Amino acid sequence: MNRKTLAAALAAATVLSAFGQSAAAETRVTYKSAKSTSSYYQMAVQIAEAMKAGSGGEIIVTVEESQGSVQNVKEAANRSGNYVFTTPPSLVKLALAGKKMFEPKDAAFEKIRSLFPIPSLTMHYVVRADAGVDDFAGLAGKDFIIGKGSFGAREAAKNFELFGLTDQVKLVNVELGSAVPALKNGQVDGFATAGSYPAPNVMEAAAGTEIRLLSMSEEQLAATKRTKLVIPAGTYPGIDYDVTTTSLPVAAYTTAAMDEDTAYRLTKTFWEGKTQMGAANPWWNGVNADMLATLGAELHPGAIRYYQEAGLTGKVSAQ
Repeated sequence: MNRKTLAAALAAATVLSAFGQSAAAETRVTYKSAKSTSSYYQMAVQIAEAMKAGSGGEIIVTVEESQGSVQNVKEAANRSGNYVFTTPPSLVKLALAGKKMFEPKDAAFEKIRSLFPIPSLTMHYVVRADAGVDDFAGLAGKDFIIGKGSFGAREAAKNFELFGLTDQVKLVNVELGSAVPALKNGQVDGFATAGSYPAPNVMEAAAGTEIRLLSMSEEQLAATKRTKLVIPAGTYPGIDYDVTTTSLPVAAYTTAAMDEDTAYRLTKTFWEGKTQMGAANPWWNGVNADMLATLGAELHPGAIRYYQEAGLTGKVSAQ
């Protein structure tokens, strides 16, 4: 082998070695989120970017679209490796107990482990300002969209029943994706949606159209048996008052198949990057360590290591 050939071979070997070391250093994570049009998908993209930046490119998160939280939980029974998914803790509890949509009980769900909370699902009841609706009773006789099959649709239907509005609100049988143009065109008087505030579709509705958000009374809140949440005045254009509504906690989970170091780095990078994410999207600002008590499943040992290092042992014990 002549010198030129030897030099080329050594250079190629060096490149391949460097590539191999780089590939070996990368930890790849699959993050099962929500529909690509939802705010939770946008959050997943933010988390993926934060993980890459916070780990110096050593953690690469691939975001997968999902048809819903139930699907995310069900896939956890069969997924291996670094699978992260988002869902309300209430569904994780049902899966662990083998109830409702998770019957019969599957022992595979026992490997679900908690990582960290993410912004809660917040109910929004949006109406055109010119519809003359100031409270829920005012929805009687109005054309209203709640969508199909989603948490928001089920929650709105349940609340209308609780508030004595069953068969009084004229529900329009279309997908929620049609709600904003229908509202803007005057085809409907309002719509209900569930998402972390500020919700993109509510922001879109408020752009160029005067809207109102309906607030619940204390009696209505008590009837829902959900967590109270106040959307601050000024969150949406033209809404200069606090809006009292309900929320459902949501969190990120993995399984026992994830190694401790990866779970530790994911959890640490999330919390250390949360302030920066909140500067770009305010929905992160409502996430705090008190929400660890809502997760509903055993924390991953890697997550526990971070919370203990961060002085959050009490919060972990509460979980």
